[in-house]
Amino acid sequence: MNVSAPVLVFMGVAGTGKSTVAALLAGRLGWPFQEGDDLHPAENVAKMAAGHPLTDEDRWPWLDRVAGWIDDRIAAGEPGIITCSALRRAYRDVLRRDAVTFVHFTGDQALVRERMSRREGHFMPTALLDSQFAALEPLEQDEQAVLVDIDATPEEQAAYIASVLRLIPS
Repeated sequence: MNVSAPVLVFMGVAGTGKSTVAALLAGRLGWPFQEGDDLHPAENVAKMAAGHPLTDEDRWPWLDRVAGWIDDRIAAGEPGIITCSALRRAYRDVLRRDAVTFVHFTGDQALVRERMSRREGHFMPTALLDSQFAALEPLEQDEQAVLVDIDATPEEQAAYIASVLRLIPS
């Protein structure tokens, strides 16, 4: 990786383990970590918790907050890891910077559904998973990215990401 202070956007549908692996890798590297869901306006969280998918109009202010966090890291010359579903190309375009690499967690929809059904305390219901997979647009060649298979353990995933991107602790 030719960027001295990369910012990683851990992306994919809900329930793929983005937050778990992001926190694990950020801890190992000593990098700042931001749970992107925590940047959602309260109205978005309430809407999703009620089983309603977000519209683009709902998402733009949230994506602006995520982009702001990314820009703060870049301006400070600091690396960082943030989670954000970033399902559509238009959403990723709001977040793309030279220093940004998307880390896309991919896997079988049935496995993701099973994992989501075991989660406790998260606002995102399993009922919204179909809409997430329907909205997901594949990464394109001009998007700097790493694909991560969710079949591996979180430890294996973190090690894989660190190896592929040649990341070392701060």
